[in-house]
Amino acid sequence: MSKLGHLGARLYRGELSYDFVGRRRQLYTLSAVLLAISLVGLFGRGLNLGIEFRGGAEFQVASASGTVESAREAVASVGIENSIVTKLGNGTLRIQTRDLTTEETSAVVTKLATVYSMPEGEVRVQIIGPSWGADITSKATQALLWFLLLVALFLAVAFEWRMAVAALVALVHDVVITVGIYALTGFEVTPSTVIGVLTILGFSLYDTVVVFDKVKENTRGIEKQSRMSYPEAANLALNQTLVRSINTSVVALLPVAAILIIGAGLLGAGTLRDLSLALFIGMLVGAYSSLAVATPVLSQLKEKQPEIIALAKRVANRSKRAAEGGDSSVAVEVDEPRTYVETGYRNQPRRKPRSKR
Repeated sequence: MSKLGHLGARLYRGELSYDFVGRRRQLYTLSAVLLAISLVGLFGRGLNLGIEFRGGAEFQVASASGTVESAREAVASVGIENSIVTKLGNGTLRIQTRDLTTEETSAVVTKLATVYSMPEGEVRVQIIGPSWGADITSKATQALLWFLLLVALFLAVAFEWRMAVAALVALVHDVVITVGIYALTGFEVTPSTVIGVLTILGFSLYDTVVVFDKVKENTRGIEKQSRMSYPEAANLALNQTLVRSINTSVVALLPVAAILIIGAGLLGAGTLRDLSLALFIGMLVGAYSSLAVATPVLSQLKEKQPEIIALAKRVANRSKRAAEGGDSSVAVEVDEPRTYVETGYRNQPRRKPRSKR
């Protein structure tokens, strides 16, 4: 058995345990710091909206020898400042500018054709109005709200409303941190970014539901005993699914990291950078939130129930008596009495042979 498999077996049997639920204050503090940094980036620096959202003009020039500096200087020479120039993986230069008049657009095309010694017809031009980006933003917001509503209904029906609340808290936590880090890095927000953000919601929810399903299994009928409190049972479920969560996250993050580092970084495929960064951050934060946010919040909500409060008192009293060396046995309340049969060796006489009967 591998070391990771041995660790998973010990965690599942409860021989080894990491107290995530018991240390929720420390985990909440870490999440609060991450959220604060993200909000500073989001409201301080702001998002670097792509041309699809702010509107403007985009020019593409297929020139393997052209540089970003030469393209920026060419556009500035006709009076268009603050252009955004990127070089795509195939050597094409992409120049994005503010909204231009027809005369300004013609001037930019003429200048680029002159600088790169090509016919004006080979300079590709695309004019994008801000209304298109506003429409995309509106539809993405509607999709997000519908997603959250359906998730809450599903979890409330399949589990309970407290699990729905805890899952939504984790989802909001993941989205805010992802968007905030996106703002801090200054990466351009494109439709691919929106797709990536919506995708990570499903990943985060999947990991949370797996943990909640194990929590539900561990806490079924927990009020009828006095050996384990609800936080302890929930923490056991976290430990039992910990290795699975790690494996799932690593397997999901490896290809995304390859796209981000190799595809966008080394090969210069800038169109992949927006999607891969959103996916990478979101998956990483989603794996963290299922352990450090969703289940601790659920446990905190459950601890306010009268029956869970009574259970915690019974468990504490039992532990106290055990520590004092007294009788730690406590009757277990069940719906039906259990019947125990004492077994042993049977004392049955030998039968006489058939000839002597």
